[in-house]
Amino acid sequence: MSRGPHAPHAQQASAGQGVSTGEKASTGEKVLRYALLLAVLALTVGPFLWQLSTSLKSTTEDVYTSPPRFLPSHPTAHNYAAVADIIPVWDYALNSLKVAAASVLTNLAGASAAGYALARLRFRGRRAAGLAFVAAVLVPLESIVVAQFTMMRDLELNNTLVAVVLPGAVGALNVLLMRNAFSNLPYEIEEAAVIDGANVWQRFVRIALPSVRGTLAVVAVFSFMGAWDDFLWPLIVLSDPDRFTLTVGLNYLHGTFQQDPRLVAAGTVIAVAPLVVMFACLQRYFFRGVGEGAVKG
Repeated sequence: MSRGPHAPHAQQASAGQGVSTGEKASTGEKVLRYALLLAVLALTVGPFLWQLSTSLKSTTEDVYTSPPRFLPSHPTAHNYAAVADIIPVWDYALNSLKVAAASVLTNLAGASAAGYALARLRFRGRRAAGLAFVAAVLVPLESIVVAQFTMMRDLELNNTLVAVVLPGAVGALNVLLMRNAFSNLPYEIEEAAVIDGANVWQRFVRIALPSVRGTLAVVAVFSFMGAWDDFLWPLIVLSDPDRFTLTVGLNYLHGTFQQDPRLVAAGTVIAVAPLVVMFACLQRYFFRGVGEGAVKG
């Protein structure tokens, strides 16, 4: 009987040790997670920050010094002005903006309509159409680029910005993303609209699209990035320098001024800046696209 009063204390001490061990383990896990995040951040963002630093260095600074210096001693924006003096970088940027904006609009309209049809409508060949979009994702661009060029030539669209936009006007991956988002929507919402007399287009525009704004933001970001960063297809289909996109135009900096990495770095920052701005504006909706289709209470 004398051991009875001490048993609860022993259990409490044992429980306290278990909690302490768990806390230490969780702290170690947090340290490991933050270390991994910092490593990934250094690998992904580090090169861009180095390019930004290089673009701000003056001609009196040695960019190849050892050990390397990350921060410029005398920051200057002269390299950006020099890029604009060497090539019409702002005209190229305007061409890229036209292509990217057109790609975003066509993908938002086409991918959302196709995704809604695959997810909510019943028609013959629906499964085959879905498999066709999956197969299109698996086909690399290099294997069909000759066929695309021949098609643009037959349509007499070569050397035009329209030819740059058309192959990526409706991306297969974007269609699959929209189909998944529409498939997660509860059918009860549309059934109520059908009872009220809404047709397919009214259900699509007024009910389905407002419920998948997160996925629409994901499609917009992917479309803009794909069109803005594309280099191979504009290089093939465009021959007039006045119609070059930014990625093709900046290629001249590597060939002519390969001994001056400051200009190349400045051109890189100019090319990446719009992507950063767009993602910053849409990040609120971008991260909501993962759990799209949930019912709000």
